[in-house]
Amino acid sequence: MGVIAAIHLSLGAVAAALALVAVAAAVSIWRHAELERDLGIAVFRSFLQLTAVGYVIQAIFDSKSLWLVAALLLVMVAFGSVTARSRARAVPGALQPIVIALAVAGLVTLGLVLALGIFPAQARYLVPVGGMVIGNAMTATAVSLNRLADEISGNALQIEATLALGATAWEAARAAVTRSLRSGMIPLIDSTKTTGVVFFPGTMVGMLIAGARPLDAVRLQLILLWALLGSVALSSVLATGLGYRGFFTPAHQLREVETRS
Repeated sequence: MGVIAAIHLSLGAVAAALALVAVAAAVSIWRHAELERDLGIAVFRSFLQLTAVGYVIQAIFDSKSLWLVAALLLVMVAFGSVTARSRARAVPGALQPIVIALAVAGLVTLGLVLALGIFPAQARYLVPVGGMVIGNAMTATAVSLNRLADEISGNALQIEATLALGATAWEAARAAVTRSLRSGMIPLIDSTKTTGVVFFPGTMVGMLIAGARPLDAVRLQLILLWALLGSVALSSVLATGLGYRGFFTPAHQLREVETRS
């Protein structure tokens, strides 16, 4: 892919970007949205968190230790699992399916990327790609499980009737699981369809700003988008395929759920 020219930004340049945050705050004040405090917290936390992560990643790059890379990716899986769990509270016992979904999606995706020779086994490639894979898998998992909870709740009577006719829990929930899987995958599929027409993805923009050739930026972005499609599919199918079981007893009975009016 060639060597990308380094780009150096001063703290002054970063501070200058706060002018755009001021625009957002002004809009909030003008429309009485009362988001000024949240904007301030978001800016402060993003600065602290990204700066801290920057130092951690720099230390990993300098050490060139794949063990440290693995440790960082495990931390990402842990935090991603907790975050996705908080968004899928209506799914009983969702934490274990989420952990499995994120870990498998990250392991399989990175393993294939390395096995196919797309990227070398170096921290400079594994850390950012792993972060993107786990982050997108987390979002897809949370969306899928949220939809699953809605589907089970909204179709509780139909599911109970199906179970009463002798169906297993999987047979009764299969349609809901399929619709939930689609919900988790569709956002990334739609954004992939419009890439380059409606918007430029962040990786491509970053490479162009850093001085990479446009075609190199496009090729890297395609690799990442297609890798993310695979990871999102894996995480969604695992999360829904394991998560639906929390709604049923070992005797294939639907646990008590809040039905829609």
